Amino acid sequence: MSLDSVLATFEAEAAELLVDMESQLLALEAGSADSDAIHAIFRAAHTIKGSGGLFGFDALVAFTHHVESLIDEIRDGTRAITPELISLLLRCCDEMGGLVSEALGRRERTQHDILRADGLVIEIQSAMGSQTQASGDSVSASDARTQHDFSSQEEEGVASPIESNWAVKVSFGHDVFRNALDPLSFIRYLGTLGTIEDIHSTLRDVPEFEQWDPETCYLDVSLRVRGILSKEQVESAFGFVMDYCKLDVSLHSSPDPFSLPLEQGRQADTPLSSEVLSQDIADRAKPLPGGVVQAATAKPSAPENSFLRVEAEKLDHLINLIGELVIAGASCNLISSQLRSSEMIEATSSVSTLIESIRDSALNLRMVQIGGTFNRFQRVVRDLSRELGKTIDLKISGADTDLDKAVVEKITDPLTHLVRNSIDHGIESTEARIAAGKPSIGTLQLNAYHDSGNIVIEVADDGGGINVEKVRQKAIERGLISETSLLSDRDIRNLIFEPGFSTAESVTNVSGRGVGMDVVRRNIENLRGTIDIESTLGVGTTIRIRLPLTLAIIDGFLVGVGGAAYVVPLGMVLECIELRSDDLEHSHGRDFVNLRGEVLPFIRLSHLFNRQRVSHDNETIVVVRYGSLSAGLVVDELLGDFQTVIKPLGRLFNKVKGISGSTILGNGNVALILDIPALIDFAVSREQFDPNMIPMAQLANGNHQPNVFH
Repeated sequence: MSLDSVLATFEAEAAELLVDMESQLLALEAGSADSDAIHAIFRAAHTIKGSGGLFGFDALVAFTHHVESLIDEIRDGTRAITPELISLLLRCCDEMGGLVSEALGRRERTQHDILRADGLVIEIQSAMGSQTQASGDSVSASDARTQHDFSSQEEEGVASPIESNWAVKVSFGHDVFRNALDPLSFIRYLGTLGTIEDIHSTLRDVPEFEQWDPETCYLDVSLRVRGILSKEQVESAFGFVMDYCKLDVSLHSSPDPFSLPLEQGRQADTPLSSEVLSQDIADRAKPLPGGVVQAATAKPSAPENSFLRVEAEKLDHLINLIGELVIAGASCNLISSQLRSSEMIEATSSVSTLIESIRDSALNLRMVQIGGTFNRFQRVVRDLSRELGKTIDLKISGADTDLDKAVVEKITDPLTHLVRNSIDHGIESTEARIAAGKPSIGTLQLNAYHDSGNIVIEVADDGGGINVEKVRQKAIERGLISETSLLSDRDIRNLIFEPGFSTAESVTNVSGRGVGMDVVRRNIENLRGTIDIESTLGVGTTIRIRLPLTLAIIDGFLVGVGGAAYVVPLGMVLECIELRSDDLEHSHGRDFVNLRGEVLPFIRLSHLFNRQRVSHDNETIVVVRYGSLSAGLVVDELLGDFQTVIKPLGRLFNKVKGISGSTILGNGNVALILDIPALIDFAVSREQFDPNMIPMAQLANGNHQPNVFH
């Protein structure tokens, strides 16, 4: 394994641990966590420190050691949890993330960074009652050692920083190497905490040469470590390997625990069974405030091989290969149908079924729950609401909704901007809410769910809503529309997505510069999604984002128009109906039909794409739906289901409306993938009536005036 891959794993695990640490801190502040959360926070910091020590990231180790010491006091019940302490630890999380990036060369460490870290160290020491001051330079590993909790040196309950001499003996389990652990790395890390003296290594249980296994560890190590450090600090150096070794730490003057009789202690050459290790872990359990007992230095290990990290690039390559396999399978299906061989058709049908299963399994590998992204906004809401002097409750639903990882990564920034906008512009101040008869605490909701082959993400608040008239006047001032423009409320609300548009009275650190909402819409559209706004003045606003579940392969419905093939996403197809001549007679020359008493606008794809019909048979309407809107696509023929490998359009065609991509058919021809949301919006706005289904009888009798959209 190369060092680069190991460092990449360290970076990913550190990021996950910091996210978990932040979530647990926020849960503690909200009062929805218990002692398990405190242990989880400690383990996260301890693991990051230990991993950083293995790679020699001294600045990260030194700073995290201070953080770990403060958390340890909380864990022992000697330090009360306060909002100020939570805020300090959250800022420490941010600093640890920055130190990880600096250690990996992602950014350079400036003097400002050093001063900020030193300032946090001073705050930590102040919170712990320490009189030690941080230096003006980066904190070294020796400076990072906290000077408290020395059980052997206490005077009237106050710890004294007196040098100790610890005898350490560790028997590494046989599976240490198989679990990718290096015994020497733990000894080296211990050497950064103190001075190692009299180190000796011995072998145990070494078999005959024929039975010797190079992947089995037979090593025992005994040493003395001298320095200003506690027993817990010595034990923490072996935190990563604790589940795979037998560790004994005692003051140098005490008897060697490995020399005790068998009934008092286990001999060093005794095999390390899982039962013995479990008992060792239980013996290291320590009581917590309130009578809760929890393992202090170890946690149950996860089942072996329960998770496997795979580089995203390798997974993308697999998806691309499966896409080519889908195209090749379509070609085989076409050839078998042309040969009209029943055996060949049956064989290719079986292959197609297997390809579809492989496709679904591969795509599921890229699916992640959106809850991880949602939970990141707990911190955003907390910090921003405090900055603005508001009290806001964040509610999350649909966190278990699955979405393609590529989509999740690209949706984070747009969601962040929408959340910040809701907090700043949407939710009123506490005084304004009380004056309006609302609860003093505002509510921000993040919701996700599946709908018609898409994922819907909602950002909703119970704030003041969007003042349509104010938006309209601002748009007139900026020359976006004229005073005579006839726009629906929906169209006026969507003006906030225009570049440079802002209704803020003043510029703040949060918003007001008119930068962001246009970028949000552009990023959503780049993901083949749409964004829409619903708002009621004085009640609140809901911003709704619709995105495809995946950007790679979809189930499509193939239709023919003028000899060309087009693909409609199958999840958006409701039904197919025949377009009869008497349907057109009742439409008064307009492009809509009566669909069971409801108005259905339609588009002739032959007109839209300038294709001449090659068939004189009756046309067919493919009824499609996106969100609450429905429309019809008039086509010449229906060609059936089709596994569609999405190929992006070239830069020249990126701005073409109504087309979202392309795919390759089994015969090698290219078929365009229709952009259904854009086509529905075009059909509805062109006919200038409300698609929320005006009864056809009213239109036929001429006693209903359609609602004007533009």
